[in-house]
Parts: sequence; C-alpha cells; structure tokens
Amino acid sequence: MQLEALLNYPRALPTMPRSVSDLLVEMNREEPSPKRVAELISRDPALTTRVLRLSNSAFFRVSRKIGSVDEAVALLGLTHVRSLVMAAALGASFKNIPGIDLKQFWRYSLRVADISRSLAGVLRQNEGNAFTAGLIHCIGELVMHIAMPDEMAPLDMGTSPFDLQRAGAEQAAFGFTYAQVSAGLVEKWQFPREMVSALANQVAPFEGDAYDPLGGVLHLASWRARAEEIQLDNSGLTATFPDMVGLTLGLDLDSVLGKDPAEWSFSQALGAFTD
Repeated sequence: MQLEALLNYPRALPTMPRSVSDLLVEMNREEPSPKRVAELISRDPALTTRVLRLSNSAFFRVSRKIGSVDEAVALLGLTHVRSLVMAAALGASFKNIPGIDLKQFWRYSLRVADISRSLAGVLRQNEGNAFTAGLIHCIGELVMHIAMPDEMAPLDMGTSPFDLQRAGAEQAAFGFTYAQVSAGLVEKWQFPREMVSALANQVAPFEGDAYDPLGGVLHLASWRARAEEIQLDNSGLTATFPDMVGLTLGLDLDSVLGKDPAEWSFSQALGAFTD
C-alpha cells in the first residue's frame, strides 16, 4: 500500500469524536479560552474520566488531587491538556490491533513523552509540545497494523515494532515509515505545523534539507525508550547512541540518560489507555 492510500484508508484512521474535534478547533485559535476548553471536555463523561485519570497519575507529579477539568486546565496548562485529550481519544479508538501489544505500546509512548519533555526543558524548547509529540510520535504504527496486517506480520517477525532498526526495516519494505504516517494523521487533525514537521522528520531530523530540533528530541527520546524496551545494557547503550543527533543538539549520552523517567512503568497512567 502507498502512503497516500494508507492515509485515506477509512478503516485505519480513527474518527475523532465531535467533542475532540470541537476542542481542537478551540485550541488552534490564537487565544484559546481555558473556560471553553474545560466546558467542551466536560460535555463528554468518558473523556472527562480519562483526562482526570491521566491528570492525577504520577506522570504529572501534581501537588494535589485534581478533581475537575477546570482544575486540570488551570494546573497543567492548555498544551498538556491537549495532550491528555488526544491520549484519551486515541486510547479509546484503538482496540485489539493485530501484532501490537497495546499496553506495551502506550507504556513506550508515555516513556517517549516523558523523556521528550525533559530534553526539551534542557534545550529551552516548548516542553508541552515536546510531550505531545512524544506521546503520538508512533501512532502511525497502529494505523499501519490496521490497514496492512498481512504486510506487517512478516516484518514484525523479523524486526519487532520496538526494535531500534524498525524505521529502516519499514522504509526498506514499504518506502515509508510510521513517522510519515504519524505526521499525515496529525496533519489531518490540524495539529500545529511544528509538530507535524517533527513527526515527519523524527527518523532523520538533521539529514538532507531537514533541520528539526524537535524532531531531534523525538529521535533521542524514542532511542532511549526503545533501548529500555529491549533491555540494552551499558555497552549496548554506548554502541547505539545516535551520536550525530546528540552532537547537533549539544547532548551527549550521559545527559540523555540523565533524563530517564523516575518511573518506567507508568502503571497508573496506562489505565487511561488500556481500560
């Protein structure tokens, strides 16, 4: 299947609930209204439950229990709330995907989001955008498994979805990777151009004409999270560290490892995606 056909394959792309579509319209305004955002979330009881569950997880390390959507917006800010809304909607949309362990997928995605946010802080990038981009950077993998199950099955047997060489294997097999599919999907959902670009360039953020610092953050964060998934030891981490991406961003191996999540499992947050 070609990339354009995949992005127009109706059964592969989740339909955003009306509540989420309205939220994206509001959040894409020049000056979105926090009150309006909270009101739109509160109209959808299931979405509200998932957003509050994520807000109160150890993932956000809030100082007190968040009891309402208004509090979540006030304490976490609109960018993080956008992430929670998308996470809640996607968690509800993708179920029983052949070849994908969804609990592992969302755990991995939460790890990438957490590391991306931390690295962005060091580099003085927008931490909220980095968090969101990290959370959805690999959503194209789910779309590919839904639309192309027969093609993905043999690829999964040779190179697991969380392997460090996964993008290269997909490029060789199909001529595109989960990165372009993820970018195409969020472009359809009218995400900011910076985020679409970062997702599209994450595999090779500084090659050719590309110079995408947020894409570079995603590259390093996904490398670290994949290395944890496949349990690389210290020598493996040293051997596989993306030196050129790190050098371009001014980050070495130790500085990236220093941003490891305090909790790798994210067990509480995972419930919002898998329950």
